[in-house]
Amino acid sequence: MTAELVRGQNHPLPQARLEIRVSAGKPIVAGATLSDEQGTVHGVEWVAHPGSPTLPGLEVSKQAAADHRLACDLDALPESVHRVSVLLALPSGGPGPLRFGSVAAPFVAVTGLDGSEVASYTITGLDAESAVVALELYRRQGVWKVRAVGQGYAGGLAELLADQGLPQAHQLAGSINEAVAQGLARSVAAPPPRTSEGDRSRHAATPALGQNQGGATPQGAPGHVSPQHGHPGGPGHTAPGTPGHATPQGGHPGGPGQPDPSAVTQPAGAGAGGPVNYSHPGRQAAAPPPPPPTAPPAQPGQPAQPVAGDATGWSMEERLYNQVWGMFEDLARATAAYRSAVDFAESRMEQELDKVLSDPRSRIGGQGDAAREAARAKHSQLVDRAREALDRDLAQLTAEAEVVEPALPPAFARWDNPVWHGYRVPMEIPMALRLGDLHLPESAGLSIPMLVRLPLERGLWIDSGRSGSFDGSIADSDDLRRLGMDTAVAIAARLLAVYPAGEYTLHVIDPAGSGASSLAPLVQTGVLNGPPATGAAGVTDVLARLTQRVDLVQMAIRGGAADSLPSDLDPAEQLLIVNDFPHGFDDRAVTQLRYLADEGPAVGVHLMLVADREDATAYGPLLDPLWRSLLRLTPTPDDHLADPWVGHAWTYDPSRVPPGSQVLQHVLTQVAAARRSWNR
Repeated sequence: MTAELVRGQNHPLPQARLEIRVSAGKPIVAGATLSDEQGTVHGVEWVAHPGSPTLPGLEVSKQAAADHRLACDLDALPESVHRVSVLLALPSGGPGPLRFGSVAAPFVAVTGLDGSEVASYTITGLDAESAVVALELYRRQGVWKVRAVGQGYAGGLAELLADQGLPQAHQLAGSINEAVAQGLARSVAAPPPRTSEGDRSRHAATPALGQNQGGATPQGAPGHVSPQHGHPGGPGHTAPGTPGHATPQGGHPGGPGQPDPSAVTQPAGAGAGGPVNYSHPGRQAAAPPPPPPTAPPAQPGQPAQPVAGDATGWSMEERLYNQVWGMFEDLARATAAYRSAVDFAESRMEQELDKVLSDPRSRIGGQGDAAREAARAKHSQLVDRAREALDRDLAQLTAEAEVVEPALPPAFARWDNPVWHGYRVPMEIPMALRLGDLHLPESAGLSIPMLVRLPLERGLWIDSGRSGSFDGSIADSDDLRRLGMDTAVAIAARLLAVYPAGEYTLHVIDPAGSGASSLAPLVQTGVLNGPPATGAAGVTDVLARLTQRVDLVQMAIRGGAADSLPSDLDPAEQLLIVNDFPHGFDDRAVTQLRYLADEGPAVGVHLMLVADREDATAYGPLLDPLWRSLLRLTPTPDDHLADPWVGHAWTYDPSRVPPGSQVLQHVLTQVAAARRSWNR
């Protein structure tokens, strides 16, 4: 089964003879370096490149091309070689682009000789870099693995090779560029772009006013929305590192250029419409994806019958993900068109009424009354026409949602979806996770799933204060805190459920033990890494262990010694739930939490706070950066989220477990059983 890797993730290699396939859409240079246990390249004879394409156990392409196949025989490599790094670079001095930010994200796959794909990686998040370490094959304790790296260099091949310890880096980079220039005329041309035949036709109305906020590379959609009302969020995508050297970061398959239903933006002006491109930007140069399902022919004059998975993608999961993103965009733009039309109608009516009132002759008799009635009639006509258009779009989207919702996989599905009753622990990490639903006032009966990409790139803040509640019936602060903790447990259960056994570890800090009732499903099923930490000693112990883990992994990555981490270090993704923050936390603990929120996601440590911001006022502005770094969610419906195109205030509704349902217990029991089997 193919593993779709994200930056920093590794996967075992089942065989020694492999092919590494590269698709970039534009002619690029592909090469490889051999290095020792410390990641050092000892000489030019350890580098395979177009001018010297063959080394023992390794062969690369002789020229720049849009597609490459590199051959590797791990058993034939010298004993002193512990790492093979696959390098990609843009040709220098040619007419093409000089930075990866202006081309489609390169796609790299490791396959067997029979073409079966072992692991793949789409290199996202590049901007000014012109060279990148795409993958590395490395040997640890006699076993070969592949790791997705994605480390870019604005200084090109010379900087990349120098970073790997090669003394003759600049001279070798020059000879590689010269060899590429000589063979560039023979390079394989990029394949023609995909046609839009596989893309759905979208007919959402276009807002009449405002600039296009979507842009050529939209940063978000259902979920990657940003907190308003004093809780700014910011993009969930992490920008590349400092110019010249992009350090490895925790990423996900959807970087810039990929439509992402988890993008976070601040409210903006009205957006302009346009066709939605559902193609995967990192694979536009590869073979075309399987055709999406087709709907039965529509009757004349009737809209096409919706089908689940009718967006393009390489798997049903990806198609459904893109379809949800498209539905979110359609609803945002259709609502913007309606609101724009209503605003225009009101503005026109006000102008006509002002004109009537400014004319003394129309103030007397029935002439003025008639003019006012005519202005109001035009207003009603325009509003009714706009509402009819919106209702048509809502009817089509509602019909689509009724088809899509039952077809969603567990990671995308609500807790009341029957797919959870047949739940089994997965073998692979999904693309995204559902955190709840989003809807607008004009379409209260239509909800769009709020999906965030995995692994998480931001921590979560469950706002248990009164400011986080739309429900006036819940005025008691204790009830809100309990609901906040229930919401956190439901999200944590989802995260545990969608990761393979042993690849997600859950910690809980509950200083005063006030969350015991909400935490009961996690405690009773045994899915926690240990009992919830209570008291000052428990808080200190958990935070010390997790901050130490972040420090160790960061140092290992920066030093190129990721294989030398302690054997007892848990390689799984880590999630820390903190209840009732900041009660029971001293200044040192608060600083450690800020550190985990800022640095943790890049090395697989994630934070979920259940907190009332008002309770933290004693700390003053000290905690403001912490709130801003987290994605704010609420245990009850609240309209604090905004889309990236027109800035609608979307109402977020958390994903709740149905009252009396045993689905949460069933899922956690399966997770606990799989974890016990994995630990044996």
